[in-house]
Amino acid sequence: MLRMSNKEAILVLEDGTTFEGKSFGCDGTSFGEIVFNTSMTGYQEIITDPSYANQIITFTYPEIGNYGTNKNDLESKKSFAKGIIVKNVSPIASNWESEISLNEFLESQGLTGISGVDTRAITRKIRSSGAMRAGISTEILNPDELKKKVLESPSMVGADLAKAVTTKEMYRGPMPKIQPAWPIIAMDFGIKQNILNRLSYFGCAPLVVPATAAFDEIKSINPVGLFLSNGPGDPEPVKYAVETIKKVIDKLNIPIFGICLGHQLLAQAFGAKTYKMKFGHRGANQPVKNLKTGKIEITSQNHGFAVETETLPKELETTHINLNDNTNEGFRHKELSIFSVQYHPEASPGPHDSDYLFEEFVGLIKRSNYK
Repeated sequence: MLRMSNKEAILVLEDGTTFEGKSFGCDGTSFGEIVFNTSMTGYQEIITDPSYANQIITFTYPEIGNYGTNKNDLESKKSFAKGIIVKNVSPIASNWESEISLNEFLESQGLTGISGVDTRAITRKIRSSGAMRAGISTEILNPDELKKKVLESPSMVGADLAKAVTTKEMYRGPMPKIQPAWPIIAMDFGIKQNILNRLSYFGCAPLVVPATAAFDEIKSINPVGLFLSNGPGDPEPVKYAVETIKKVIDKLNIPIFGICLGHQLLAQAFGAKTYKMKFGHRGANQPVKNLKTGKIEITSQNHGFAVETETLPKELETTHINLNDNTNEGFRHKELSIFSVQYHPEASPGPHDSDYLFEEFVGLIKRSNYK
């Protein structure tokens, strides 16, 4: 059995809705945008996904922590989330790969968690009222006082979080075992380790550069492809990256593949618009229709902003739509080797319906280089 704090904790939403529970992880007070994730597994990958920067994650699956955590399932070196909300924290961590418990992992990351709350009620609240600011505290147990501080915390709209999570210096990702190794640039807006792993698996040798990398820097490396990663926050203030992407499109004839925030920034580079969703898509069970094949893909997603399909220019065509709300999930250029999707095709720990997109990207690179 695992030792966990029995300390009182409260969760307060910006509209004053209050939930009482017990703390786990670190004691303290934290603020962020409250969102929910419907995945049944993969809590460690979710917590360490940089796309959750400045967010408090509500897990809809009621039992969390039963298989512990390990260093192999980290998506980034540290968590950028602000807090964790669960119904029940498992008192036992049982798995052959488990190294430390979820409680110990949160302590190592400086994360505050609250358990013993009605996560179904929280999810229904977010679905009806939309994602909003919230606070978790083991120190401020007066709801009115905590609500005041929640209302003073920053909003997600207009927040450039890519700069907060991106690498400070370029670095080489995992090298592929197959040849030839295609040298590509991966712009890091909050890239996940398993994205780099999948790029490498299909033959790419990714060089990861900061979100602020200038066009001349990318050009000097002479890549055969450009990958635009996932990331947190509002795409609107990330104009510096949009300008770089525009120059790559105009001046370098190389394939481009974007996902998540990279999908939104690529759309903006072509003049399309993005908007804040009511509560976003977060989970490993989002149904997406591939309009080219007619197949339905079950996808892993994590985003609160989306591309306005009606603003896509005529040179782009929609390739994927979300079957829950018909939002744009992908597009491609009708002539150039450029495409993107809103979801996470590497999908660790799953599902793997969309893994083919990495192969398509490498196929475009091969055709570009074997003309």
